[in-house]
Amino acid sequence: MGQELIHFIHTRNFPFARIRLFASARSAGKEIEYKGKSWKVEEAKPEIFDELDIAIFSAGANTSKKLAPEAVDRGCLVIDNSSAFRMDPNVPLVVPEINAQAVNQHKGIIANPNCTTAVALMGLYPLHCEFGLKQFFAATYQAVSGTGAAAIYELEEQVKAWVSGNNISPKIYPHPIAFNLLPHVDSFLDNGYTKEEMKMQNESQKIMDVAEIRASTTCVRVPVFRAHSVVINAEFKNPVDLDVARQAISDFPGSELVDNPENGLYPMPIDFAEKEKCGVGRIRRDMVFENGITFWVVGDQLWKGAALNAIQIAECVHQNGQLKVM
Repeated sequence: MGQELIHFIHTRNFPFARIRLFASARSAGKEIEYKGKSWKVEEAKPEIFDELDIAIFSAGANTSKKLAPEAVDRGCLVIDNSSAFRMDPNVPLVVPEINAQAVNQHKGIIANPNCTTAVALMGLYPLHCEFGLKQFFAATYQAVSGTGAAAIYELEEQVKAWVSGNNISPKIYPHPIAFNLLPHVDSFLDNGYTKEEMKMQNESQKIMDVAEIRASTTCVRVPVFRAHSVVINAEFKNPVDLDVARQAISDFPGSELVDNPENGLYPMPIDFAEKEKCGVGRIRRDMVFENGITFWVVGDQLWKGAALNAIQIAECVHQNGQLKVM
């Protein structure tokens, strides 16, 4: 995610005096380059936050729980990409196209949502605004890059092994991912769902500020390098109109309507990798829910699902003059 953050800081012209990169002691000293510029990675220690206005965390929940409070105590605003604070009632969980005003409530930490939730809401939220969301079912098709660079390499190597007739040996995932689907993203809970699946309901409730919304999700890892896809069957409180639905999607700043299936036009991961907006298509009346719409949404989980959303949060805070924690 670090490279993506540097990309957006530059391409979106986010104002900065200096960029500093931090990681564990093991990674300290490495050089990171971007378009002819380079930065040396420093070790993340509590005292570094004395010199910073804002820190974007993407190092896992344990690191965030340890270092984020240190940063806040030293006057540094934290935008956290882990799951550590998302459901904390004192921490805003923000998708700027939906609840940008929530940044005003921060007490030093603002949480970035789970990548799949952020992508799904680019289709769900504009429809909620029109018809009033009641509940939804979702099935995700999640790219291996959501697991990290090692998972991308594993998929590449397994494809090569399969083509060569060699044995496939999984390391990152419990089973081969090449030419396979794994209905297993994150760890399983006592209710039979995974943590990833429960995030869709819990985070959507908080971001949209509708506690009564219910969701049943199945998350699936697929042999795609980049960009997550989600199929959603949503039930609404009010009667639905597909023309109104398509217009709502088209007008929403975070989504792009791609909905002409008769001519083979619908969102695909290959088209929405490294794209800021999420594609929404296959919009149709649901065959089960009376006031229901079924649709398909695709988005780059490293961009809208992570780095882009984090920078958008930083932009909101900067525009509101709340960058520094007092």
